[in-house]
Amino acid sequence: MPNGTTSVKRTGTKEKILKVSTILFSKLGYKGTSVRKIASEVGIRESAIYNHYKNKEEIFFEVAKGIFATPFSLSSDEIKELATRGKPFLHKFALQHKMLSFDKTNENMFRLLMIELMQNKELRAQFMSEFHQKNIKVLSEGFFIMMQNSLIHSSDPMMVSYEFLSTLFYIRLQITLMHFDELSTNALSTHFEKHVDFFWESIKI
Repeated sequence: MPNGTTSVKRTGTKEKILKVSTILFSKLGYKGTSVRKIASEVGIRESAIYNHYKNKEEIFFEVAKGIFATPFSLSSDEIKELATRGKPFLHKFALQHKMLSFDKTNENMFRLLMIELMQNKELRAQFMSEFHQKNIKVLSEGFFIMMQNSLIHSSDPMMVSYEFLSTLFYIRLQITLMHFDELSTNALSTHFEKHVDFFWESIKI
């Protein structure tokens, strides 16, 4: 019993460190956030942070992993079932990208990561792994199932995935840039759905 309790407590602390770090990084940037500030906000000693992470960089990479991760939080079976219905698969995928794009903390972190990507090779590798490759894999599996079920034209699933994802990423980047300059993004609020409609019309049988 004591061991189980300790494990749960440690897991909870680690999650809180990540949550607090995400907020601090998004507000203060990478350089403006220190391990001491993170510990203070979490409510633990600075030394306790090192029971979970080696340094600030490791915390940052873990936060980045969550921001870059595919937003398609469904099981493999759920993805397969949804893909057999065709267009709803694309709507679900685009909607989760939209939710991330208009989430303030997520958006601030996304903006910070775009800056840090130019300076950090390890972060670039993580971006390719956690965002690009995983998203392409999920989409490719979905498009392949649609092709098997004669819902869309037969083609290279990976190239179709590139085409679909690239526009979502561009819309997300555009929203981030416009918010940075305090411009209204109301006109972009329906672009995710419009992209799905346009794309589906171009690939459906």
